[in-house]
Amino acid sequence: MTVLAMGLMGGLAALLGGAGLVGWLAWRHPLRIWAWGTRRSLLHSGLKRMTVASPAGPQTAFVGGSGPVLVLLHGVGDQAGTWAGVVPALIKDHTLVVPDLAGHGQSAPAAGPIEFPALVAGLEAVLAGRGRATLVGHSLGAWMAMVLAARHPEQVERVVAVNGGPLRSPVETVNLLPGSREEARETMARLRDPAHPPVPDAVLDELVRRAPEGELARMLAAAGGMEAWLMDEAQLRSFPVPVRLVWGSSDQLRPLDYARRMLEALPDARLIPIAQCGHLPQQEAPGRFLAALGQALSDQAP
Repeated sequence: MTVLAMGLMGGLAALLGGAGLVGWLAWRHPLRIWAWGTRRSLLHSGLKRMTVASPAGPQTAFVGGSGPVLVLLHGVGDQAGTWAGVVPALIKDHTLVVPDLAGHGQSAPAAGPIEFPALVAGLEAVLAGRGRATLVGHSLGAWMAMVLAARHPEQVERVVAVNGGPLRSPVETVNLLPGSREEARETMARLRDPAHPPVPDAVLDELVRRAPEGELARMLAAAGGMEAWLMDEAQLRSFPVPVRLVWGSSDQLRPLDYARRMLEALPDARLIPIAQCGHLPQQEAPGRFLAALGQALSDQAP
């Protein structure tokens, strides 16, 4: 799992130096400004915002394009806008469905614990009636994609898991709920490739402010119910659809060894690493991510 869109902040550099109200907002709430901008970008790329009723409450998704259905699922603490940098290329050849997972972005529930069944029910409602699709999931989204594929294999062409999956991690080595700027800085260093520039202090400070009541904390409040949705290697050996693993190889939250565990267990899988890239390849290296995704979708040799 990941926290608020993190790799990310190149576009905020100008905002952070701005003046007046925009400058203050960018200094005080850079992640909120970033999320607003990425969601606007989805609309400018040709997607339309829609709302779908679900047992978890109203769910928001951005939908558009034509061709094979490609569903883009974000990680914990993130929202649909995380895919803004790759949507313009993907919408040319695909029908895109880009949801806010339940409890994230503008999807219900807006407060309180986020139960895993709510995530599943919300996503099932968004995908109902859309036919066979390829599910591209990042971090928590990869776990969700594999849960959906196991429950509804007739609806899933394949899964592309990006730095995530349903296996239990032996030990969490990254603090995803930092309590200070220095802890947040260490968290970011473990999630990103060392070659990336430092994350601005204003971003680190907002990560700290949001951690106690953010989406990850809300999911952890319901952590007891997550266990049933994990998978082990034995379950993966009979996984019903092909899986392609697109992986930022510098990630210390879900390192390559995690991907290799899935690769060894899955009956139809392939690993496509992205060198010098951390936990959020769709943001850290969108061009190289698109190339890797193209391989995953076409089974083209690297």
